Amino acid sequence: MTTVELGLDTFGDVTVGPDGVKLPYGRVIRDVVEQAVLADRVGVDAFGVGEHHRDDFAVSAPEVVLAAIAARTERIALGSAVTVLSSDDPVRVFERFATLDALSNGRAEITLGRGSFTESFPLFGYDLADYERLFAEKLELMARLLDEGPVSWSGTVRAGLEEQHVYPKTEGGRMRAWVGVGGSPNSVVRAASGGFPVVLAIIGGEPERFAPFVQLYHRALDELGRERLPVAVHCPGFVADTDEEAREVLWPHWRAVHDRIGRERGWPPVTRERFEDDAAFGALHVGSPETVARRIARTVSVLGVDRFDLKYSNGTLPHERMMAAVELYGTKVIPRVRELLAAGS
Repeated sequence: MTTVELGLDTFGDVTVGPDGVKLPYGRVIRDVVEQAVLADRVGVDAFGVGEHHRDDFAVSAPEVVLAAIAARTERIALGSAVTVLSSDDPVRVFERFATLDALSNGRAEITLGRGSFTESFPLFGYDLADYERLFAEKLELMARLLDEGPVSWSGTVRAGLEEQHVYPKTEGGRMRAWVGVGGSPNSVVRAASGGFPVVLAIIGGEPERFAPFVQLYHRALDELGRERLPVAVHCPGFVADTDEEAREVLWPHWRAVHDRIGRERGWPPVTRERFEDDAAFGALHVGSPETVARRIARTVSVLGVDRFDLKYSNGTLPHERMMAAVELYGTKVIPRVRELLAAGS
């Protein structure tokens, strides 16, 4: 497999400066733009920006950040990672990304999901009791909007549409839109039913355990009579000059973000042993360019996926470290992954 796409994702995590003090949100957002500009320059295929509505992430409006990136880049695909469709309006999502598509000359894409955090539900007046229904109905409407023709739709979570056009139309006729899933068989089948490519968020454990979900997705497409659609994976990671440097730099930031989320969700504190185990065998693709390239090539090969996105931002990891990681990813990791896949290694 030599045509795999290799991208980067960030959630706009609030980072620290040289003095260890957290940077203001505006500075973090501007740094994300600089990271994307570098990614474009060093040959990364795609750049994704997440949406969150909490104090440890700076980006709540990824389309605005992506528009700023579009104005300063030439070739890199620009998308969300993810757009929380359940607490948004599909018509407005389409309009915003169609506008981004115009600004970027056809480089916009959307990853639609329910999100792993729930702060957006009370913020925008939605009831978590409607979690499943909100996403299912809005995804159905989104599928129709993406056809870019007149839309007729009715549901229970928003006003219906009757032969309604939505603008702007894209010049290409259809934007690329994925559905992000975290390992639910029902979510995989739903994505196939709607004709959406799927992104598997592999954030813990061995990537191989997601192989049944890839197989289920392809089987569902076959049974529905749909053409083959791409599958992507999203995994956390970090690149530095050596394995030891990468792990030592990443560990305190990784621990801090995991322990904060753990306190919210009732998880025990993360241990160095678990971190090292995940770096050696699990979802965490961290190390030197050679190590990370081999890990990515194995993940791509074992799962048979068409795209790999590395979430290179990890908690308060400083901007300078992320810039260095982006450069190594583009100049050393990506070429090496392609070599390994071409050789069948």
